[in-house]
Amino acid sequence: MLLSHSHIYPKLLNLSKNPKFLLQKDPSHWEVVDPLPSYGRGIDLPGKRYKSLINGNKLHDVVVTGDNGTIDGQGLVWWDRFTSHSLKYNRPHLIEFLSSENVIVSNLTFLNAPAYSIYSIYSSHVYIHKILAHSSPKSPYTIGIVPDSSDYVCIQNSTINVGYDAISLKSGWDEYGIAYSRPTENVHIRNVYLRGASGSSISFGSEMSGGISDVVVDNAHIHYSLTGIAFRTTKGRGGYIKEIDISNIDMLRIGTAIVANGSFGSHPDDKYDVNALPLVSHIRLSNISGENIGIAGKLFGIKESPFSSVTLSNVSLSMSSGSSVSWQCSYVYGSSESVIPEPCPELKRDADAYGRAAV
Repeated sequence: MLLSHSHIYPKLLNLSKNPKFLLQKDPSHWEVVDPLPSYGRGIDLPGKRYKSLINGNKLHDVVVTGDNGTIDGQGLVWWDRFTSHSLKYNRPHLIEFLSSENVIVSNLTFLNAPAYSIYSIYSSHVYIHKILAHSSPKSPYTIGIVPDSSDYVCIQNSTINVGYDAISLKSGWDEYGIAYSRPTENVHIRNVYLRGASGSSISFGSEMSGGISDVVVDNAHIHYSLTGIAFRTTKGRGGYIKEIDISNIDMLRIGTAIVANGSFGSHPDDKYDVNALPLVSHIRLSNISGENIGIAGKLFGIKESPFSSVTLSNVSLSMSSGSSVSWQCSYVYGSSESVIPEPCPELKRDADAYGRAAV
């Protein structure tokens, strides 16, 4: 389904009249489009990508809603092709808005997405609420909601239970993202229930070369995920992750509660600049509780660009039986207050941890 025009005025797509949409299983029936300019290729493999089921390009003032209507991606065939390396092009998403403004997605159920359930790319003022997104915990690299090089995004009152990341903020990949230079910023996530079975409930990156900043996460319930909150990047990305405020989080049965990884992910090709070092700074996490946690935190920065001004306050994590290591840290600096179990020494050094990041 294509919604595309350079000058679209207020438009409503109400799926309550059509309670269930099914994605076509046969890839040969799907239109193929060029890769996104901030990526240079697809995430699954080089080259083009299948167009999403609902695809909006250069829209403004659009509402996609339904009385709990369902969009079913019938993802199994796509997941099988992904794991068997038999995809010809990159997997489609269920709904995608590209270069759009003033978009509302509400009161819908998204099932079995081939890749992403909701994808906002190069878009502004996107409001997503009362959404249920579900796919098998074994589904490969399925993500619930992805704000990518988008700003003024609000995600609230939603439940996301998928195979990889529940919510993932991105902004382009290596030299392509640096050249496109559109950040993801001014994002507010609140009142959400999240599970990222083999990934993270909330992730930043690792494709973050355009920058990610000014993000607020408040009142999130995170459960049964490999990782609770993850910050991912690597040498060659450039860009930044900064001014992130995460508070009022409860976790249950999480492998590692907090991860910051400076050597995560691959590169789109061999043209990336190894000297393009990412900046990760001014990350604030407060009022976090957790039960049955495997490891409290793994924070591994980059020697040439350590993660800085990471602050933890009022964090209480109950470790699962058999957990022998609570925190692991290197090339990261910050401060902490009222944190159980006691964090690593690196998180007690940064006197300016509560300040603002440099512009």
